[in-house]
Amino acid sequence: MKRRIIIISAVVILLLVAVFWFISGKESGGKQDVTTSPRRGEFRVLVTTTGELQAKNSIQVMGPENARAVYIWQMKISTLVPEGTVVKKGDFVADLDKSEITDKYKESLLTVQKLDAQYLQTTLDSTLTLAQARDELVNLRYAREEKQIYLEQSKYEAPAMQRQAEIDYERAQRNFTQAEKNYVTKKQQAIAKIVTVEADLKKERQRSELFQRTVGDFTVKAPADGMVIYAREWNGKKKVVGSTINAWEPTVATLPDLRDMESITYVSEIDIQKIAVGQSIRIKLDADPKKVLTGSIISVANIGEQRPNSDSKVFEVHIHVQESDSTLRPSMTTSNEILVAEQKNALSIPLECLHADSGRTFVYKQDRGAPMKQPIKLGLMNDNEAIVLEGLTEKDRIYLTTPFEAKK
Repeated sequence: MKRRIIIISAVVILLLVAVFWFISGKESGGKQDVTTSPRRGEFRVLVTTTGELQAKNSIQVMGPENARAVYIWQMKISTLVPEGTVVKKGDFVADLDKSEITDKYKESLLTVQKLDAQYLQTTLDSTLTLAQARDELVNLRYAREEKQIYLEQSKYEAPAMQRQAEIDYERAQRNFTQAEKNYVTKKQQAIAKIVTVEADLKKERQRSELFQRTVGDFTVKAPADGMVIYAREWNGKKKVVGSTINAWEPTVATLPDLRDMESITYVSEIDIQKIAVGQSIRIKLDADPKKVLTGSIISVANIGEQRPNSDSKVFEVHIHVQESDSTLRPSMTTSNEILVAEQKNALSIPLECLHADSGRTFVYKQDRGAPMKQPIKLGLMNDNEAIVLEGLTEKDRIYLTTPFEAKK
């Protein structure tokens, strides 16, 4: 009985040991540690951004330049040729809503007719008034002559009659002199009225002519040969049919010079300190990933801005495309690789190998088949790798992740 108990106990112990070793072997062997060696070669630090092509120089296709002069502040685009249309000078580009300007033009024509009739009425009234004044002068002259004759004849009369004749003559003389002065004043008044109405009429006619010219400008035509590219709103959206242009910025579209292109991109505030004018760029087109162009940074914004759908501030960067390619078109999306730093013959390791403890950076290095912590000194870093200045050689094997033995 005791022998059976001993045998059963031994079997149980063997089974427990077997299970333990099975579990330990599964934990240790099920997930093998991956190692690699530091790489020596060229090391580059890149900042990759997405940009949009646009012409460095372009001709603006403008709406009515006299919109403010005729008190038109907003104009809606009613018709617009498709973007990318190649046009010749004088070809149709867009049509703006003419309802407001047409109403103003009709109102101005009615005002011209009213002022024209007023000018004619003023002229006739002045003519009639001056004619009556001249007739009055003639009558007063005759009356004065009569009184003069009566005065001359009164010398044979009594003194009282002579005095009465003198008074009548002086009164007639005074009336005639006053009438002459009044005639001069009435003539000046008539001239002033005519000039005033004539000035208003002339001003309104000029305004009506301006309306007429401006109505024609609501049909927008190409100022030169080129490809039509829609202008953008303040928020970056393109102006399309139904969009509104204002009197201060009446640009409807642009005709870009496709021989000189640039890529407009935005760099985050985290990377902007790495960016400087003159840095080299590799430009790839999303439309043709095989095509690689070169460029250089020509300007960096000093002030950041909040772009739509972005939580952080970004800075606008202009990149000049050095090659001239006939396939380049405005609004094409580009992938820009900005070369921030470069080092030849550098020893680098993947970022996955790096660990930190108490402010010190280290890697797990394979030493006689077992992992050990190896402190290192780092140099430049990019999105994937870091340069090792001290602590490793090309012959070392390092772990990409924390090794299993180190976890134990």
